[in-house]
Amino acid sequence: MTGGWRAWTIVFRGIVWREALRFVNQRGRFVAALVRPLVWLFIFAAGFRAVLGLSITPPYQTYVLYEVYVTPGLCAMIQLFNGMQSSLSMVYDRETGAMRTLLVSPAPRWFLLLSKLMAGVFVSILQVYTFLLIAWAWDVRPPALGYLAVLPALVLSGLMLGALGLFVSSTIRQLENFAGVMNFLIFPMFFASSALYPLWRMKESSELLYWICAVNPFTHAVELIRFALYLQFDPTSFLVTAGGFAAFFAAAVYMYDPAKGLWGRRKGTGA
Repeated sequence: MTGGWRAWTIVFRGIVWREALRFVNQRGRFVAALVRPLVWLFIFAAGFRAVLGLSITPPYQTYVLYEVYVTPGLCAMIQLFNGMQSSLSMVYDRETGAMRTLLVSPAPRWFLLLSKLMAGVFVSILQVYTFLLIAWAWDVRPPALGYLAVLPALVLSGLMLGALGLFVSSTIRQLENFAGVMNFLIFPMFFASSALYPLWRMKESSELLYWICAVNPFTHAVELIRFALYLQFDPTSFLVTAGGFAAFFAAAVYMYDPAKGLWGRRKGTGA
């Protein structure tokens, strides 16, 4: 793309502005994204507190209540659902023809998709910090510096989960199929992770379940957020999350290539 950095900035600003307008016009989506984690925090965590005792588990330095443990997982849950919602808008744009208009832009396809991804991550971070504010009022209070330290972790985990959403959107040909695919993907990722229970507790019940949770990239997004929120760094989770982002984003760029991915297959089949 010619025009230098100014042209790139115009393209990026246009995509982000479009997503911002969509967000402003769909304020109910912002509230809806908070309902699920708040139900877990206010209702399920209160009920499980007496049942699920937690030993001292890193990064915690002492015993913690269940709602304290589950909060980082619920932050990642917000980003997971937001990534899937962003993929829904991609499917909708493809059906209405807006996606084709975007992809014929002279800007590189990877830059267009990354701009779209960054706009979605920004929205998810706003939702997470709103949730953390409500959790603070509910007496879930990590260190004050943790709210700042967790920001890079939220950016990276949001990029990975958003890139996964982009890849998923490239495989869905009709809007009607989205709900089934989303449920098939979201709920196994969420429940087979360390979002709700520590991995050592999983290992006590099932070795197979433990390994499924251990290789789940969502687990590492949760742990990256958990450690950052308590001013610690988990290098394994960082590497897995960063690698997951690179892999999912590369797959999404490939699938949105008219000559190779979904568009190429549709052209070849006459769809």
